[in-house]
Amino acid sequence: MSKPSHTTSYYAASANDKSMRPSLQGDITADICVIGAGFTGLSTAIHLAEKGFKVVVLEGSLVGFGASGRNGGQIVNSYSRDIDFIEKHYGQDVGNEMGKMAFQGGRILRRLVKDYNIDCDLKDGGIFAACNEKQLDGMKDRKTLWEKHGHTELDLLDENAIRQRVGTERYVGGLLDNSGGHFHPLNLVLGEAAAVESLGGTIFEDSEVIKVEEGAKTKVYTKNGSVTADFLVVSGNAYLGGLIPKLEAKAIPCGTQVITTAPLSAEQQKQLIPMDNCVEDCNYLLDYYRLSGDGRLIYGGGVTYGAREPSKIESKIVPNMLKTFPQLKGTKVDFAWTGNFLLTLMRLPQFGRIGKNIYYAQGYSGHGITCSHLAGQVLADAITDQCERFDIFAALPQYPFPGGRMLRVPMTAAGAMYYSLRDKLGF
Repeated sequence: MSKPSHTTSYYAASANDKSMRPSLQGDITADICVIGAGFTGLSTAIHLAEKGFKVVVLEGSLVGFGASGRNGGQIVNSYSRDIDFIEKHYGQDVGNEMGKMAFQGGRILRRLVKDYNIDCDLKDGGIFAACNEKQLDGMKDRKTLWEKHGHTELDLLDENAIRQRVGTERYVGGLLDNSGGHFHPLNLVLGEAAAVESLGGTIFEDSEVIKVEEGAKTKVYTKNGSVTADFLVVSGNAYLGGLIPKLEAKAIPCGTQVITTAPLSAEQQKQLIPMDNCVEDCNYLLDYYRLSGDGRLIYGGGVTYGAREPSKIESKIVPNMLKTFPQLKGTKVDFAWTGNFLLTLMRLPQFGRIGKNIYYAQGYSGHGITCSHLAGQVLADAITDQCERFDIFAALPQYPFPGGRMLRVPMTAAGAMYYSLRDKLGF
């Protein structure tokens, strides 16, 4: 049987550690078993191991194989639905509590990088770029909203100011989040895995969980072994498959595509993003991009329902890149890949408990980097009977997609087409 491997990404090619961990062999015990070695699972494992628990992480493929090792590498605060949406639909009290947590994930990420000396090209500053005046008004509203909830590291950018930071004429302004930033996601997740192990935790790769037994203790089975634990944390997200049927119906995997250019000259880099911030536009089907640690442009965007070949990824994303940076015409693309994130119907994350000792967090709907790190801390606290923050998330309704498995993909795709048209028309 062939060994698992990462996708055809720039991140995999430039990973700090390309060694592979052993697969689970035989039957073992632990205080906590975690399914999935991505940001959610490893953040949970670190926070629990720091409290002295014996933690075992089971990864079906490789550490960071899924979204955690494939994403755009941008620290974006809050949730896919912002705090005002939460206030409107679930009340001011819930909005206030969610607002307290909305900006913690990035701080947790930075704390882990500092405490465990993780080399992941972490840089400061993220820009939300407005393509029209309506979007710019939305950024003014976001600044007011976030400041109301205590996040004050924000600067509104007019047309002149944003052109000093992004070398394009596409934008009429934007919002700079100084607490945002960007990094090499696979190297971050590999560093977090090493942190788990430094704390006495164990990670098994190529150890797909094929069965979960509920009970006073949980028992999970792989092809060649099992783990019996007091608690189980399920954090497979878009790569969990049908292992937990109760979770599968609540969200849908969606794909996004990323390309990476050949290294650019120092002059080109300064021309494109002179202050080395990361950027995402304000469209529903947004573009996002940044410079890598070795001076490449990493450019992603779009939403798809199914995998694409690298050649098709390039043909989809390069026109968007050239619309933003026409000066890059003819620049070689060295890497192209796709990856899945998990979308929920309300575009809010889903935290919950199955029985008394199985916890889960999933469905960040495109805002997984910060929220997954927050989730790890919240889940670890809940397992140690500090449930206040967990209960806020768990109380949010978790609606299944209408129409079941057969209809949720075409219905979601139709919704994406509608919002894409709105973007193009500037609504």
